[in-house]
Amino acid sequence: MRKILKSFTKRDKLILAGLYLSKFDVPGLKPLGFSSFVEAFNVIGFALGSKPASIKNYRDEFDPVFPNKRKGWHKRPMRDYCKQIYEKYKSLNLQEFSGMIKKLTYQNGEIDILEEKVSMKYDKPDEHSFAKRLLTGQAAENFFEINYHEIPEFKNFHLENTTKLGCGFDFKLTNDNNTNFLGIEVKGLFESFGAISLTTKEYKVADILKNRFYIFVVKNFKESPYYEFYRNPLESKLLFKKIERQVKQISWTANV
Repeated sequence: MRKILKSFTKRDKLILAGLYLSKFDVPGLKPLGFSSFVEAFNVIGFALGSKPASIKNYRDEFDPVFPNKRKGWHKRPMRDYCKQIYEKYKSLNLQEFSGMIKKLTYQNGEIDILEEKVSMKYDKPDEHSFAKRLLTGQAAENFFEINYHEIPEFKNFHLENTTKLGCGFDFKLTNDNNTNFLGIEVKGLFESFGAISLTTKEYKVADILKNRFYIFVVKNFKESPYYEFYRNPLESKLLFKKIERQVKQISWTANV
């Protein structure tokens, strides 16, 4: 891949996503695992900590300079900061550009790309695409971060991201009036319905925290995301079924 800038602002990343979707149009969706532009706007937008409309607006910004069916913002000149990005990256091919979008959108960049490649090759490709990995991780989590303070149940709480702590939930919420924190585990679904799962750790923590544990599900990323949440989920209307799997561990040895 060609050399790219070492540092990008959030706006730069949003502009690049819009440029990519305008330049490659529908064929550009497949390398990222999306089936529609709306899916791409929703998942990439929230994964970058922004609104889906931002990605769409930047795509429309570049539409007049590419041979697609959309007119975009053709009645005004391209904004200078968009033009700078356009001039620098307009010649990237599909493989180069899709790789850059993944690297800039994934939270851990090249490490996440490597994990995606391993999973796509050795596991189930449909379950480990860029789109799927973002949806179940960054996109749903950032949706919660952006919107939690507007939810009456959580609006007076302070948020701490605990995704890297392995503590059984994604966010810890605390307020000034109560010493007991809330644990929020976030899940994401492309559709308005589907299955969610809890790891053994998440299940045990939910059992201990009870009314202080919430599952927050962001649904319908394929069209218009909305949320539902479940307090004390093990004793809610959710019916969890225990699934046990035998894992075959394989290793390779060599004499040295």
